Amino acid sequence: MKSRADERATPQQEQASPPMPARLTLRPPTFPPGPVCGAWWPRSHDLTVELPLLTEAFDALRARVTSIASRRGTWPEAPCDLPTTGHTVKAAWFASGFDLYTIRLYSYGVGRWDLLVVPPRTEAAAAARLMTAASDPALHLTASALVAAERHRLDADGTRSERERVEQWEGEGGTTRRPSADLSFFHDCYGP
Repeated sequence: MKSRADERATPQQEQASPPMPARLTLRPPTFPPGPVCGAWWPRSHDLTVELPLLTEAFDALRARVTSIASRRGTWPEAPCDLPTTGHTVKAAWFASGFDLYTIRLYSYGVGRWDLLVVPPRTEAAAAARLMTAASDPALHLTASALVAAERHRLDADGTRSERERVEQWEGEGGTTRRPSADLSFFHDCYGP
């Protein structure tokens, strides 16, 4: 007689459902690249889960991704080697001089592509607008400029939720300024 424990799904069965495809848009290959060549909308902040989906989609559309570059702190973890389907992708992490909303994909001997990374929790309508704008050959805006324009649009419409404002604030540092120890005497005497 079988027990209920025998009826539970094995780890292989639980993982049998195919992963969702990467949400990726790219400029037509016949157009020269702009500041961004398209957009990617990951479902989470876990790069080890999301990157294999991106590279699989990108490999099919353009070329095999051999390495990436991004800004340090954009992803919770910053590994140097990321296993993907069939190969390992090398990663470079920059402390400055790299757009916060960009991931750069390299393909050995073929070229490089800068993609706007749409934040994972972005609402679907806003993400669709960002992805369309990033893949539009007529637009020549950086990833940060596209995100700022979308935030401005949402603020002007009044459709940006309080949760989104708090997430942006926290994502950009999210703390109030505290006076440094050097100014404490000044503030004690003269106020903040």
